[in-house]
Amino acid sequence: MHDQRSIILARVRRVLAERIRPAESTLVCPLEVAAWQVTGPDGIPGRGEPVPAQVALAADYAPFAVGMPWGPPWGTTWFRFRATVPSDRRESPLEAVVDLGWTSDSVGGQAEGLVVDKAGRIIKGLHPRNAWVPVTLTDKGKVRFFVEAAANPEILRARSFAPTSLGRKDTADPAPLYRLARAEIVEVHPQVRELIADLVALLGLAEVLPEDSTRGWTILRSIDDAMDALDLTDIPGTATAAREVLAPALAVRAADGVHTISAVGHAHIDSAWLWPIRETRRKVARTVADVLALAAYRPGLVFALPAALHGAWLEEDHPALFARLQEAVASGAVVPVGGMWVEPDGNLLAGESVCRQLAMGARWFRERLGHVCQEVWLPDSFGYSAALPQLARLAGMRWMLTQKISWNEVDHFPHHSFLWEGIDGTRIFTHFPPADTYSSDLSASDLARAQRAFADKGRAHGSLLPFGYGDGGGGPTREMLAQADRVADLDGMPRVRLEPPAAFFERAEATHADPAVWVGELYLERHRGTFTSQARTKAGNRRCESLLREAELWWATAALRSLGDYPHDQLDRLWRQVLLGQFHDILPGSSIGWVHDEIEATHAQVAAELEALVTSALDLLAQPDGPNAADGDEVQSAVAFAADPLAGAGAALGGTAYGTEREATRPAVTVIATGTAAVLDNGRLQVAVDARGLVTSVLDLAADRELIPPGSVGNLLQLHPDFPNAWDAWDLDPFYRNTVRDIIEVSDLGVETLADGSAQVRVVRPLGSRGSLATQTLTLAPDSGHLDVEVEVDWQEREALLKLAWPIDVHTDHARFETQFGHVTRPIHENTTWDRYRFEVPALRWVQVGEPGYGLAIANTRTYGWDVSRSARPGGATFVTVRASLLRGAQFPDPDADLGRHSFGFRVVPGADVGGAVAAGYAVAHPPRVVAGRAGRHTEPVVQADGAVVETVKLADDGSGALVVRLYEHLGRRTRATLTIASDLPLDLTRAVEVDLHEQTQPRPVSGGAAVRGVETGGCLGLTLRPFQVLTVAIPTKS
Repeated sequence: MHDQRSIILARVRRVLAERIRPAESTLVCPLEVAAWQVTGPDGIPGRGEPVPAQVALAADYAPFAVGMPWGPPWGTTWFRFRATVPSDRRESPLEAVVDLGWTSDSVGGQAEGLVVDKAGRIIKGLHPRNAWVPVTLTDKGKVRFFVEAAANPEILRARSFAPTSLGRKDTADPAPLYRLARAEIVEVHPQVRELIADLVALLGLAEVLPEDSTRGWTILRSIDDAMDALDLTDIPGTATAAREVLAPALAVRAADGVHTISAVGHAHIDSAWLWPIRETRRKVARTVADVLALAAYRPGLVFALPAALHGAWLEEDHPALFARLQEAVASGAVVPVGGMWVEPDGNLLAGESVCRQLAMGARWFRERLGHVCQEVWLPDSFGYSAALPQLARLAGMRWMLTQKISWNEVDHFPHHSFLWEGIDGTRIFTHFPPADTYSSDLSASDLARAQRAFADKGRAHGSLLPFGYGDGGGGPTREMLAQADRVADLDGMPRVRLEPPAAFFERAEATHADPAVWVGELYLERHRGTFTSQARTKAGNRRCESLLREAELWWATAALRSLGDYPHDQLDRLWRQVLLGQFHDILPGSSIGWVHDEIEATHAQVAAELEALVTSALDLLAQPDGPNAADGDEVQSAVAFAADPLAGAGAALGGTAYGTEREATRPAVTVIATGTAAVLDNGRLQVAVDARGLVTSVLDLAADRELIPPGSVGNLLQLHPDFPNAWDAWDLDPFYRNTVRDIIEVSDLGVETLADGSAQVRVVRPLGSRGSLATQTLTLAPDSGHLDVEVEVDWQEREALLKLAWPIDVHTDHARFETQFGHVTRPIHENTTWDRYRFEVPALRWVQVGEPGYGLAIANTRTYGWDVSRSARPGGATFVTVRASLLRGAQFPDPDADLGRHSFGFRVVPGADVGGAVAAGYAVAHPPRVVAGRAGRHTEPVVQADGAVVETVKLADDGSGALVVRLYEHLGRRTRATLTIASDLPLDLTRAVEVDLHEQTQPRPVSGGAAVRGVETGGCLGLTLRPFQVLTVAIPTKS
């Protein structure tokens, strides 16, 4: 038989595109259009900010016509559409079609609309592939509805990463972006619509089946015969006949044992990205309206709703639509997933921030939607910390879904369903959709790819597939559901069922035979630049995290001593503001400039409010008049408060008398000038700095150990070109390392001794080609075992990467990096591609390198991106170079990213093991606060721990007055620890219990064993902790 495959496929594609699709509907009448262009303070029509519907409905509308321009970037135009349907067409199936003038094939990320009726009730959204509007006629055949049209520019058009001025409203050209392209009432031909769905399903199947497939040829012949049954001049009249020809091919059932796909409606909406936060709020409303309209149109839809914040926005902005959402959740059409406030970054959050993302998100879903989430849902975050399995399980999560790791550039992840093991040994059942997308359209290619790529064949038989257009595309469509119906049980395809994620996970976990175990972080071999991009956003987040910790600690201390009321509501509000800024395109630095401007302003406001809270609490605790000094105590003029949990017995988490007597008795650091260099010596460390301001020697005098390798220098700034192949703010490609320039020029160098006896070296350097300037300051304090390093940069470079390098003379093949509630150990050799392509990694407050018996730590105040490499050492062995990434100059999506002044702080701690590294990290994050007053009973720590680190001290969310303490084992070893509370507190330590992250007790300990042993001799609470275990203890008030 002659091969006509290509001819048949070409025939069907053209007929479908040029004859059948246009015949899906016929014009009934045009819509009469009028517009009201919201005008802002600049007087430009259509450029104003959004207004409530009731304001817009009462506005004066001017005549408008199809083809006319509208929409300056980021502006809003309201359209009024109306028509009178001819009497002879009023019984026909009618729809309105409105094309706002979409400029590309992008399913979202451009113009969108929200359809409301004349009373302001939300009907649905308008999107590039979802442009229909249901029609309700009056008894006189009249139609009227309004559309709030958002002129969102398409920032990422044609995958171009060129600099754009569109990322800020005030820099965007105010010329209109769009032209209204279509506004009509049409009559729908249902059989043509069904024929389109039949052909899409069968044509897609024929295209993915092998060319020699018997089933494929049967389908091709059926399609070819269906084309013959069509009269191209009367598609509506012959569509039924063509469908009858196709029916046998659609009726063949799938074979037993084929792959099963659990299809879950989805609309991944970035909380901010290539649009501002205010636009995300509107995207949420449009998408939810679409989903509710679709659920009514086609019962059986199950839609996953992640991010509690999106629901909270909807409740605030559109209460009536939110009430409908609550009904849909109750009916099962909408299923909240993820249990987090937003879908956050997976690497850069502090441990407590991850806890609050889980706790606050779950609380909102539980209280406002009556749903308890059981799965972490993070399809788009840029890698996942090895601490997450434990924290997820402590929040009651049983499963996790992600997608991003399947997008590795080099190494193919070997599993799709597996057990993911965290740093403490906790495991969580995890799934990657093998279709390799979280925005499927249920096409045959997506379904076939899922079946073909599934890595766990023979041991498991199903996968999950999120489907729906995201980021403003409106989520699932009726066309997708039509495909779901046809491929539900179709030979050649996997079986497809619409069901909630929990149904998939229950079945997958129960039936997977011996799932593989992946140990440690899920590192993404992409987007490594996000550890560094938008340094101000990262610094603001780190600062707010530290201040939240301090505010909770000091107010819990004050409240338990009846000095003031614990500010529950205020702290909750501030936490929520910070949690939003941790979204996976905000904190990583991959959003437009508008987003970062806004979040940095939020950080500043939050920090100011928290500083005021901390100050007021400390003033109460240290008040000079009152009973807080014990009898016989000397009145002190100042108190030093230490939020640092490792500051030392009696000082950690409390306040002690502050005086300068001890400092005055410490000998000043000796400074020896040698002509071309200076040597700083405090009796513990000896630091040599040359005429270029570079460190040529760090000698640990007690250990008699030189830290700088022969021929190397520390405190070295290095500049690399940074122009990745794509995704500028996201990616740091390996070839950046091929070219480097050491920054050794000096414009000013000075050495001085400070009033406290510290010695300080300050060097100013020009760097780059655009006038950037760096000021590096080295400070060695009397009797200190560490060297403080500050780098201030006036950054003007573009497409460049600035790093700070410290070569360290230790021989090792690994390094340790702080992660949430512990650390990860990563190889620093390049034995495999997995090792080689981990060339830039995240860390929180510290990095530690060492060999048996000796190590060094570098702690930091605001840095996340690092690389650690090995080099051959003159004379034998190897040394390592630890480099911190300071600044980048990516020009997309924000061409002004990071321009201006920045300050980075580091602490180099010779001789530090992991414990020393942890202590240094807390010390730089929480320097002592000195306030006027006196030390006494009220300044004593409310809680102290031995053998573990106290991360969080707060009062219980339920308002009971119970003290909640979150602590963790920080060294990676089993330990018996103790927790002690101050004797003057109204707390009953004998009733202390372990609780989960929601501060609830569970039938069995959430940690998997009895971590709380009970009150022991001496009145302390005994604890048993496994390596890196996180434990939350609630201590109730005395009854």
